[in-house]
Amino acid sequence: MIPIRDDQPRSITPFVNYFIIALNVVVFFFELSVGTQSQRALNTLVYHFGIVPANFVRALSGPPHPHLTIAFLPILTSMFLHGGWLHIIGNMWVLWIFGDNIEDYLGHFTYLVFYLVCGFAAAIAHIVLNVASTVPTVGASGAIAGIMGAYFLLYPRAKVLTLVPLIIFFTFWWLPAWIVLGYWFALQFFSGAATAVAYTTQGGGIAFWAHVGGFIAGSILIKIVPHRARRYLYQ
Repeated sequence: MIPIRDDQPRSITPFVNYFIIALNVVVFFFELSVGTQSQRALNTLVYHFGIVPANFVRALSGPPHPHLTIAFLPILTSMFLHGGWLHIIGNMWVLWIFGDNIEDYLGHFTYLVFYLVCGFAAAIAHIVLNVASTVPTVGASGAIAGIMGAYFLLYPRAKVLTLVPLIIFFTFWWLPAWIVLGYWFALQFFSGAATAVAYTTQGGGIAFWAHVGGFIAGSILIKIVPHRARRYLYQ
């Protein structure tokens, strides 16, 4: 199921959401420019600024400084790197659909902090469950999963226009958000469990546990962090 748009209204302009999307796009074009010059340079960029669980564990086992910086910096930078056109388009599209309502609920600054903390939680979940992996992980999916988890709890009855494949053709349905996001979460969880059975330290693919960790973090945090005061106009 591919979400197209939702019907949940908002009362503010989501400047931070726009900024996050724009920053991801700018960084992606930088990646493309590096890749056109040298594939080796691009691989080096991804390896140093993506999350490599084995490197993270190795850095934590060393002296506190500067190894902690080396360990934690990729958690931030990896959120703004992507592996290709489909990767970034899919991520930014979902963020565009659901992020504005969470920013509307939390307010601009709190939303930014919320987004980054969800991304951090997703990265830790991925590292903990893949401690020996030497494969770099990049993408905003973990942070966006946190946004989806928050939306799942805040607006379960909001309608989401969804592209649904039915065997040999596609159709559009307006579905409740809890079905769309709940289905996505279940898919990530069971896919993560399946890949854990066939775990390899060298294989590539999708960081399902990062998605699960981000979704759970967002679901928890949205009930804890303060939301912005609502303002109403009367006439």
